[in-house]
Amino acid sequence: GITWTFYVCYFHIYSLYRSVSTQKRTCPLLSVQPIRGLVDEKFQFVVTNLPPDQKVTLHSLHQSDDKDFWEAFGHYVSDEHGSVTGFKHESLGGTYEGTEPMGLLWSMRPIPGSRHGLRLRKRDIVRPMEVCISVYSGHLSQGFSQQTPLATSVTERWYVAPGVKRVNIREKEIRGTLFLPPGSGPYPGVLDLWGAGGGLVEYRSALLASHGFASMALEYLAPEDLRLEDTDASYFEKAYQILKNHPMVKKDHLAVVGLCLGSAITLSMVSYSKVIKPQCCVCISGSHLMPVDKSLSEFFEEMKNHADKLCVNENNQVIHKNLFLSLPCQSAKVDVGRIKCPLLLVNGDDDQILPAVESAEDMAMMMEKSGNRHLLEILTYPDAGHLIEPPYSPHFRATNFKLECTKERIVMLWGGQTKPHAYAQEDAWKKILAFLWQHLSAPVTSF
Repeated sequence: GITWTFYVCYFHIYSLYRSVSTQKRTCPLLSVQPIRGLVDEKFQFVVTNLPPDQKVTLHSLHQSDDKDFWEAFGHYVSDEHGSVTGFKHESLGGTYEGTEPMGLLWSMRPIPGSRHGLRLRKRDIVRPMEVCISVYSGHLSQGFSQQTPLATSVTERWYVAPGVKRVNIREKEIRGTLFLPPGSGPYPGVLDLWGAGGGLVEYRSALLASHGFASMALEYLAPEDLRLEDTDASYFEKAYQILKNHPMVKKDHLAVVGLCLGSAITLSMVSYSKVIKPQCCVCISGSHLMPVDKSLSEFFEEMKNHADKLCVNENNQVIHKNLFLSLPCQSAKVDVGRIKCPLLLVNGDDDQILPAVESAEDMAMMMEKSGNRHLLEILTYPDAGHLIEPPYSPHFRATNFKLECTKERIVMLWGGQTKPHAYAQEDAWKKILAFLWQHLSAPVTSF
């Protein structure tokens, strides 16, 4: 159907037509390329036909799948040719500064008057993220909806490349979605585990499939038909076997990728499971201090027993990291010395959810003693927070969250500063893809 973004841009373009039709000078033009691309692909914008040295504001607007509006904007001055070019000219202010054309995405924030504590996540990955980009006269910071832009363009950002197939997995009580790249296959496989927010989170798997991996997003904190008491090592082993036995997947070219709780599960499974034997694994913002060696119900009960260690900052945001630093460490750690495959750890040093950096240092020492330190690669990003997502995703320092262990609704402090966090996401994604290709021994495919 026709989206809200389309209507806004149609109105803007109609207003532009009426305003410039009465003027003798050439109207400003805005080009955004590519008009359609993957979310991890950079776009470039160019504004032409401006007067020299004119102050203008580049503004992006997106309506999320949750029907909230997000925006970003940068302040520019046209050059002697009357142009503004994203990859050449600096933003002098706004939600981002510097030569940062992708700042129109990674610095997005809810528009004034929005609900508090929002997080932008793509739920319907078969539809694109539509972003309306406009150029306004002057350096504006608010009131964009009351102004008529000089020019407007819409760009589509996709998680699924053309030809990627989406397959529902409902087998042996396993709940997930398998994304298959275009072509006849077979492909290297990835088991994709998100964190304690729960639900079936598909967008990272869709993007991995767009880069040539058969990626299965696994739901393991389902709200209805899957009891936490029944979710233990066997659940993840069954999911791994479903992926491994799929006819479009290379059986001996498998990886596990986890974030937060998904990383803790990954570390536990590759250390102890006799079934989950991947060729490599990636753990984003994880820790070995939280072994998942029982059911998830028992795991969260253990977390609940230490919930008094959670602390709150002056903004009433919960700092989760202290809970894990208070755990009785030595006996509870995952024995990462047992890991026999290459392991990539991706961490931000301002992670306020887990002591990921401290855990990585301790894991390195444990693996050094066990003789498998050569399998470990660590990426640590200054001033990056916990939620290291695919490139150009907006940064969220704190958002609404439901604690699984207490069922309490809180504002969770994730950490990070916007610009360095954006750098971490872009750099980490490139290195994650390179790591997976290196160890899954497949030719790189581009779309």
